[in-house]
Amino acid sequence: MPITVDIDVMMARRKMSVGELAERVGITPANLAVLKNGRAKAVRFATLAALCEALECQPGDLLRYEAEAGDEGTAVPVAEAAEG
Repeated sequence: MPITVDIDVMMARRKMSVGELAERVGITPANLAVLKNGRAKAVRFATLAALCEALECQPGDLLRYEAEAGDEGTAVPVAEAAEG
């Protein structure tokens, strides 16, 4: 999956445990672990917003895109796709 989740990085910077963050966000520690370990298929914007509020960060601090080997150059820019 080309999306990398950096929740653990932000948790370490804020010296926050999984239990504490889960409580602040309003999700179970098990569900937070699924998100944190990059095993989630989706994340609700409300959950992402709660994570950002609790960790005092932006969504881009928690999620980033990394092209997988061999994927470079295969994406179509949005403007071209719309014209297409």
